[in-house]
Amino acid sequence: MVWYTVRRILQLIPVFFGATLLLYFMVYKLPGDPTAALGGGRPLTPAVREQIREQYHLNDSFFQQYWIYLKGIFTFDFGQSFSGRPVLDVMQQTFPTTIKLAVMALIIEAVLGIIIGVIAGLRRGGLFDSTVLVASLIVIAIPIFVLGFLAQFLIGVKWGLAPVTVGGNTSIGNLLLPAFVLALVSIAYILRLTRNSVAEVAGADHVRTATAKGLGRPRVVTVHILRNSLIPVVTFLGADLGALMAGAVVTEGIFNINGIGQTVFRSVQIGEAPTVVSIVTVLVLIYLIANLVVDLLYAVIDPRIRYA
Repeated sequence: MVWYTVRRILQLIPVFFGATLLLYFMVYKLPGDPTAALGGGRPLTPAVREQIREQYHLNDSFFQQYWIYLKGIFTFDFGQSFSGRPVLDVMQQTFPTTIKLAVMALIIEAVLGIIIGVIAGLRRGGLFDSTVLVASLIVIAIPIFVLGFLAQFLIGVKWGLAPVTVGGNTSIGNLLLPAFVLALVSIAYILRLTRNSVAEVAGADHVRTATAKGLGRPRVVTVHILRNSLIPVVTFLGADLGALMAGAVVTEGIFNINGIGQTVFRSVQIGEAPTVVSIVTVLVLIYLIANLVVDLLYAVIDPRIRYA
């Protein structure tokens, strides 16, 4: 187990460097002059423009900039934003909100997706199963921003059950509707994964044997069916944590949440490479760590899995 963990960590190292290199290259190739955004709509003098380019190493080659960026990551020095604030301060201010939003969405999608998927899988071919499959396809087909505005209008404006915008109040109650919207598409995927796994495992020999021994239906479902059906669901949840934080760009924009989504969006608009690259690098690390944890959880969920 220890050797497997070490090996998986070593495998993540080239993934991290490859992802950050590709990310930095794409930001480096963005069109336009990043210094233009600092003029507040007014042109900068050549001397001021050159000073800014020297300050942010914009005159260096790509690999020189990338090397400076890597050294900053390992020393927790992410540079400065164009506003003069350290990027680390910006992340410390915005990341907690987005992490709270993503974790709430993850819990919502896991609970609702698994419960609905189990019921649909146990009633495969019935009315509930057919309705769930059709509804999940509709949710998957609709873009997230349409779902967000629709939920905002119906739940927030028409029915008054939740605040329309979050603003600076990031309490759990205010984030509940944005978290549900963020989780909605993932709920559809999870319930379909759970439904298919449960329907397949329900007909296995060990389930029929457990039923023939007289075990109660709840124990058969929770121990012998659900536990053996969770591996694809857990895999999806681990990968979805990073996707939820990245997808917060749209959700935070709709509900006016001051998180990393809005910060990245504004930074891309003005070409603020240090902020964009630093935030997305942290998202890459979260994604890699989440996948490592998922790999290690396989043996806990299914005792048949052993790491040589």
